[in-house]
Amino acid sequence: MNLLKNVLGRILAIWALLSFVVPMLVILIPVWLIGIMKEPKRTDVFLKLSRLWLKVFFLFSGVRRKYFGLHHFKKEATYIVVCNHSSFMDAPLCSAGIPGAHKTIAKIEMSKIPLFGLIYKSGSVLVDRKNNESKKSSFLKMKEVLSLGMHMCIYPEGTRNKTDKPLQPFHDGAFKLATDTGNSIIPALIFNTKNVIPRHKLFYFWPQKIEMHFLDPVHTIVGESYQLLKERVFTIMQDYYIRNNS
Repeated sequence: MNLLKNVLGRILAIWALLSFVVPMLVILIPVWLIGIMKEPKRTDVFLKLSRLWLKVFFLFSGVRRKYFGLHHFKKEATYIVVCNHSSFMDAPLCSAGIPGAHKTIAKIEMSKIPLFGLIYKSGSVLVDRKNNESKKSSFLKMKEVLSLGMHMCIYPEGTRNKTDKPLQPFHDGAFKLATDTGNSIIPALIFNTKNVIPRHKLFYFWPQKIEMHFLDPVHTIVGESYQLLKERVFTIMQDYYIRNNS
């Protein structure tokens, strides 16, 4: 039975890859053309194209998705969305699910992938985590994104959680951003994506239901302690994850 499931998981991985790449190629030229638009209109149009692409991907890959707490996003408000991170499936789920125009902080290495890099760059604020100047520049760009009325999506763990703990320790960036700008934080928890693409299996895909839960906004005050804010949000997210992870 395990052998059959392993073989089927590899076949489904090929199918999922095709379901991801083929519609991506369809939107490449439109994404390239909207590069002449100014922000935030450019990101708004980009996300409409991306959501169509991802809708096709989720449909054909067999992955069912569900979002909770979308009512927490108030009209005309701009948020810093902080998410847990355990799988390559997290980014498609976030990109398709966060309402309105938004960008994601993302590592620069992925932008070098042929073709995919164009789309990756269009929806991201890129950062070279090994370069301090790049970190400073990306922080200023995230402030600009918020000032333009777009949300910022940040994975405060910094990288995928490959441990058995609910969350890895958070980095400071998202919380410094919040206390510098006064934008509220919306904690978000992602469930079950690591079972779609298990970290201990090479080239394996198993479609099932995944979820993203948006929690009550955490209001911030300019100049407050970002360390205390970080600890507060970490506790909120960890407690929620433990209570709801089945």
